[in-house]
Amino acid sequence: MKILPIAFDSLGVRSMATYVETSDVKIFIDPGVSVSPDRYSLPPHKIELDRYHKMWETIKKWVKNSDIIVVTHYHYDHHNPDEPYIYEKKDIFLKNPREFINESQRVRAAYFLSRIEPYVKSITIADGKSINLGKTTIKLSEPVFHGLSARLGFVIQVFIEENGRFIFTSDVQGPVNKAALNFIIENSPDTIFVDGPATYLLGSHFKKCDIDSSLENLKKVILEAPIKKLVIDHHLLRDLNWQEFTKLLKNIKENIEIESAARFRGEKEDILEAKRKDMYEGKITGVDNYG
Repeated sequence: MKILPIAFDSLGVRSMATYVETSDVKIFIDPGVSVSPDRYSLPPHKIELDRYHKMWETIKKWVKNSDIIVVTHYHYDHHNPDEPYIYEKKDIFLKNPREFINESQRVRAAYFLSRIEPYVKSITIADGKSINLGKTTIKLSEPVFHGLSARLGFVIQVFIEENGRFIFTSDVQGPVNKAALNFIIENSPDTIFVDGPATYLLGSHFKKCDIDSSLENLKKVILEAPIKKLVIDHHLLRDLNWQEFTKLLKNIKENIEIESAARFRGEKEDILEAKRKDMYEGKITGVDNYG
C-alpha cells in the first residue's frame, strides 16, 4: 500500500489531502485546500496564496489518477465544489449530507452534490460503510464529532487495509472524543494520519483540559495500537510551537516514528500560516519548491 500526503498544513496550506494506492484501487481522501482568511489580524500573504494555487493544481493531478474519492466532511479545506469536472467518472464516497451534520455543512453539502452529480460515476453515502475490493478493505466510521461537540459538525474517519493498516482521522482534533478514539484502537492501524489538537486556539476556543485530553488519547493510541508511523499535522501545525506537543508523545513506546506529513514525505515543514507575521515583516521571502 502506497500512502502519500499531497497537501497539508506542514506543507504550507490548510489541508489533509491524501492519496492511497493499493494493488486493487486508487483512493483520494479529502481533495480540498484553503488558507486562513485572518491570522494575527492579517489576510493571507502572497506566498500563502501562491502555495495554495500550486497545491490545488497538484491535488487535481492526483484526483485524476484516482478511482475513488472520499469526502469526510464539508469544510473547504477538505472539499472543493468549484471545479466539479475533476470528479468525472469517479466513485464518490461522501459523509452523509443530511444526517449528523450542522446547518452550514448541510448547505455546503447540498451545493456540492448539485455540482458534482452530472460528472460522477457513482455516489455512496459513506457513514458506517465497509467495502472489499480484491485484497483491499475500506471502512468508513460512523459520524464522530469534529472536535469536542456537534458545534462544528461531524466527520467520518477512513480505514484502509491491504498489506498494511492505515487510518485517516479527518478533523477529530486530537482525537478529543471517545468515539473517534475507539474507531482508531478497534482497527489497530500501523500507520495513522491524525489532525491533532488546535493548540493555537488555546484560551480562545479550547481549554488546557481539552488539549490534555487529546494528549492522553494519543498516548492510548500509541500504547494500544501497533503504530509504527504516527503522522500528526493539520490543526497542530498552525502553532509555531507545535513540537512542544509532539515531544510529549516521544519515548512512550519504542520503534514508532512521530512526524509531520512533510517529514513523512521526506521534506521539511513549511508552516506558512503560523509564520504569516514573519512574511509581512519581510523575514521570509518564500522560495517555493512545493507542488
